[in-house]
Amino acid sequence: MRGMHDLGGLEAGRCERDEHEYEQWEKRVDALMMLLSAKDRDLMKVDELRRNIESLGADAYDRMGYYERWMHSIVQTLIQRGVITIDEGLSVANEPDVLRSIVEEFMAERGEQGVVQQSP
Repeated sequence: MRGMHDLGGLEAGRCERDEHEYEQWEKRVDALMMLLSAKDRDLMKVDELRRNIESLGADAYDRMGYYERWMHSIVQTLIQRGVITIDEGLSVANEPDVLRSIVEEFMAERGEQGVVQQSP
């Protein structure tokens, strides 16, 4: 059975490739993903990001944008790994700065610092 994300081989319209300015929160989600998935941190694997995006229901997948899916997946992975609680995950929603502070606290407990720097 195909998932919502699996469009290979299906008829589809033209893919519009337009350049646009990313919103600040989208840039932060991207940076957060890069930092969490860094090999020396071992907080998240790209496979986990993909698995949690692909497990979204059809309605959620269609409703969410690209970086909203990433944010959902990051939160789900960190809950699954025990880095954050479900309550903390619910408070994050589309607030990467809240997640940044939670992850920094977790990393500080592990003896690591400077995980995610505040953006200007």
